[in-house]
Amino acid sequence: MGRYRRSYWRELAAGIGVALLALLRWWSGDWLEVPGAGGRQSAGLSPGIYRVERVVDGDTLLIDGRRRVRLQGVNSPETVKPDFPVEPWGPEASEFTKQFVQDAGGTMRFEIDGESVDQHGRFLAFAWNGERLLNEELVRAGLARATLGYDFSPRKKERLRKAQQEAKRAKRGIWAGRSSS
Repeated sequence: MGRYRRSYWRELAAGIGVALLALLRWWSGDWLEVPGAGGRQSAGLSPGIYRVERVVDGDTLLIDGRRRVRLQGVNSPETVKPDFPVEPWGPEASEFTKQFVQDAGGTMRFEIDGESVDQHGRFLAFAWNGERLLNEELVRAGLARATLGYDFSPRKKERLRKAQQEAKRAKRGIWAGRSSS
């Protein structure tokens, strides 16, 4: 009977160890799931030109099938967050982004600068149409706030900071008060 009891405890300890290792890998971000499976995305986003499949909201795009890209350094009002009301200026931010993508012919250049994935598994990027930076234009229009506390270049932080100052001075969008919708 003692032999079986030792075997039971060894198997239990091994099972707990495997479970803890899996939990640690998941928590550290090493446990990557298949795109679209509700978890993290499996492959990194390389800088380059991609077709935008859909604008999810003002600061999130769907590219290359199922890859979600969150615009780095900006935060637009919510429109599609589950269990969260549509925020003032959210629909305008979404429309602005849709128009920007349409003006780019549906294809944009994505640049990775600093952190590449957020806590929700979305890729973080700067989105360009020629020399126009969508992240910056959203802020300049007053349809997103600059979020400068994250890891990306000081040059881009300065661009976003200046765009936000311009929007505030001109009382555009979120800096004007009430939404038009």
